[in-house]
Formats: sequence, structure tokens, C-alpha cells
Amino acid sequence: MAVRRVHFEQAWCPVSRSVDAVGDWWSLLIVRDAFDGVRRLTDFQRSLGVAKNMLGARLRELVAHGVLRPVPAPDGGFHREYELTAKGRDLFPVIVALRQWGERHCFAPGEPHTVLVDRAQGLPVRPLEVRAESGRVLGPDDTVVTGVS
Repeated sequence: MAVRRVHFEQAWCPVSRSVDAVGDWWSLLIVRDAFDGVRRLTDFQRSLGVAKNMLGARLRELVAHGVLRPVPAPDGGFHREYELTAKGRDLFPVIVALRQWGERHCFAPGEPHTVLVDRAQGLPVRPLEVRAESGRVLGPDDTVVTGVS
């Protein structure tokens, strides 16, 4: 029996709606690869090792949600390429947060992994912080979700 996917496009919670748009692992990994410069379906497939039909479905969903847009190949070929939209580029802090969480919790001390660095200075990116309007660093106990605005 197939599991039916629940959709949250009408939910009041921004997390629910975000997960509805980009919450499966393939979509997030496609977005990660797009930030790394991957544009062609064959290159996404090579990077991710995902079946072409599943990859095509995820790319269509990301296009439908306005995260990616298909663009003509720069060489004039028949294939399409995909680029991040402004909405897709706004996912950069999400990808960085997942990366930094993974660095802290998914690797043994000293275990090698990739590192995100500042292109201009070649230094690792500082850990993300959630800050109040005043600039104070906030943790989970410092915030509360309020009613619908």
C-alpha cells in the first residue's frame, strides 16, 4: 500500500509550508548542488545517484514552487539547464544551517568532511546565529511562536 503524501500549502505554520516546498532530502540535495554550480540534469544525476524519473519529478516540483527555473543551454543545445531563482537563493542560510548541524553532529572528531569557505578569504564560514532585533544571540528557550499575524 502506497503512503499518501500530506500537503501543507494551507497551513499557518511557515515551517510546514517550507517543508511542503523543499522538505524531502532529494530536493534539498538538488538545491545544495545548484549552489555548487550544478545546472544540468545529467550532472545532478551523477552527483546524487538518483533515478532519472525521481530526479525529473523533484526538478519539476522545485520549478513549480519557484525555487529553480529552467533555462536554455548556453551552448544552444536541446537540453535544459536549471538555475536558482531569487526564492531558491534565499535557501542559502537553510543549506548552511544543515551543513553546520551536520558538521557538529554527524561526524566523529577528526573525521574528514567538506568545508564551506568564504571564496574571497578562503576561511571557513562562521557558525550561523539567530539574533534578536537588538542583536542579542537567541536560543530555543528565548523564543516563542505567537498567533497568526
